[in-house]
Amino acid sequence: MACSRTPSIILAILLCGVILLEETKVGEGKVCPLYCLKVDYMTCMSSGHKRLPSLCNCCLVDHPERRCTLHLHNGIALHCYNATTTTTHP
Repeated sequence: MACSRTPSIILAILLCGVILLEETKVGEGKVCPLYCLKVDYMTCMSSGHKRLPSLCNCCLVDHPERRCTLHLHNGIALHCYNATTTTTHP
């Protein structure tokens, strides 16, 4: 009698697993490195080059198409454009 219910129990467990996996799909995300540069301020073309609060690194700029630049305390500028970073020295 126990053998006749085993396939039903296994099927029910598998069905629950499929439902749980479907509900817990991970959305697209962004992984940024955990380092913080000494940034004085940030400027973005989308804000008319107004000085904005600084971010730690280019990865944290929310929209690369904004064409932002991080201005470091030593005069170096990091241009954060479309997932690439270029450096301008003073």
